[in-house]
Amino acid sequence: MDISRTINFICIVVGGIIALYAQAEERQNTYLLMGGILLLMFGIYRTSRNIPSKYDKQEEETFVKSEDVEDED
Repeated sequence: MDISRTINFICIVVGGIIALYAQAEERQNTYLLMGGILLLMFGIYRTSRNIPSKYDKQEEETFVKSEDVEDED
């Protein structure tokens, strides 16, 4: 596991814990909750940047192949 994935994982876990802690109190600390959510979203964003798009694949991987049809005149 490289350092970037470790940082992403730590941001997600710590952000989630902070958000849950801030919301669990009887009187919610809004700034602490916002900070936890921001840290959580930052980790998720950094993780999603490294996931390739499913549309980046080439068309050769389709099951249906088209044939060139010649006009019969």
